[in-house]
Amino acid sequence: MTKETEYAIEVERLTKRYGELLVVNDISFTVRKGEVFAFLGTNGAGKTTTVEIIETIRTPTSGKVRLLGMDVTKGKRDIVSRIGVLPQGFNSFDRITVRETIQYYSRLFRCRNSDVDGLIELVDLKEKAQEQFKNLSGGLKQRLGIAVALVNDPEVVFLDEPTTGLDPRARREVWKVLLGLKNKGKTVFLTTHYMEEAELLADTVIIIEKGKIIAMDSPSELIEGNVNYMVLTLQSVGEKVFEIVRKMGFEPVHDNHWNIKVQLEHTDDVQKILNALKEGGASFLGLDVRKPNLEEVFLKLTGKTLHEDPAGEGGGNEPARRWRKSRREHQELLS
Repeated sequence: MTKETEYAIEVERLTKRYGELLVVNDISFTVRKGEVFAFLGTNGAGKTTTVEIIETIRTPTSGKVRLLGMDVTKGKRDIVSRIGVLPQGFNSFDRITVRETIQYYSRLFRCRNSDVDGLIELVDLKEKAQEQFKNLSGGLKQRLGIAVALVNDPEVVFLDEPTTGLDPRARREVWKVLLGLKNKGKTVFLTTHYMEEAELLADTVIIIEKGKIIAMDSPSELIEGNVNYMVLTLQSVGEKVFEIVRKMGFEPVHDNHWNIKVQLEHTDDVQKILNALKEGGASFLGLDVRKPNLEEVFLKLTGKTLHEDPAGEGGGNEPARRWRKSRREHQELLS
């Protein structure tokens, strides 16, 4: 397989400046065809700008970006017909149904061969096909948004915070749809504030901070290479438990529920602590042992948590602005 056929996206030494402000600083990465690729970063890290350059919405200051083998600064008309974009906060017309929404966008983008029934089935909205948009829950609206992003049967799908604001059940329903896209051979470029989402769905994760890529690997490799410990939680404990664990040379800390958490490097340390507590006559209500996750990797590498903030790098109502601009340009190029 040649490099051109292996990669859906190739970014080489990409830089973006706004006057004196350096937003994206000489970054390079590739996205393989058919993978789920998660792009993570705090607000202002350069994430949104990078994605907009790949989507042909912005132009780079320097560097090269190729999407499906085409230069994004030269092949815009050909590129937009082969990608799909779901911006954060998808919206549509209140009084048209699920089926009518997909049909409307199919006609808008001149997609005469859109499989409307297939898209409804893919996002599991068959029972809601005749429901008006205004009556859908947030999770159902997002699933409909994914269907709209697929009306042109794109090879690469960009999903910006597809589960923000959804409850856990609705979020998992969207995850099923995203895994379905991968099974259909689509390349999925995902930006998300949910570490669990990236850890579960992504084949490759990139973390960007202050315009530079600071980590890139599979979720499991990032975790194994950056946080080699586990966390023991002892539930509803008294000071006696805390003191015994502390005297063993560990560093227990209290959480907000009168539990203590202890970082351990070796699995046999768990049994050593339990034996010491039994011998010391100290009691607790329960215990939990967890391996580190992607959230802890992100915190270690950036010193920050990944807060939700829809303002992004552009400020204001950025998701809505990106939706209007990308859809307007898409329509103009296909007309």
